[in-house]
Amino acid sequence: MAKSNASKVTDKVKEELNPILDGVRKVLLAGVGVVSLAQEEIEDFVNKLVERGEIAEKDARQLVEDVLEKRKKHAKKVEEELDRRFDELLDRLNIPTRADIEELNAKIATLTKKIDELK
Repeated sequence: MAKSNASKVTDKVKEELNPILDGVRKVLLAGVGVVSLAQEEIEDFVNKLVERGEIAEKDARQLVEDVLEKRKKHAKKVEEELDRRFDELLDRLNIPTRADIEELNAKIATLTKKIDELK
């Protein structure tokens, strides 16, 4: 019985989070699209520089690699900041995180086991 109550709580939380998660998902997908487009534009720009003889092909490859590496580092920082802000938002809205729910499920399982042992 306790397990079904935990499932009900989990389902209720999932229902409440869906609109929020959908919005976040859309923003992240838009970000991925922008990153992909930016990478193509960087490569096109560098290729044009090579075609005009303004930069050597070897230097061009290194330049693209350097820019992409910096973008990866920046993306990682942005991802960490988004995670932090999302956690703060969930906390402010008093919405439990997945870790909170898993912790409660573990406690419920432990209590259920102890109750069964007492029977």
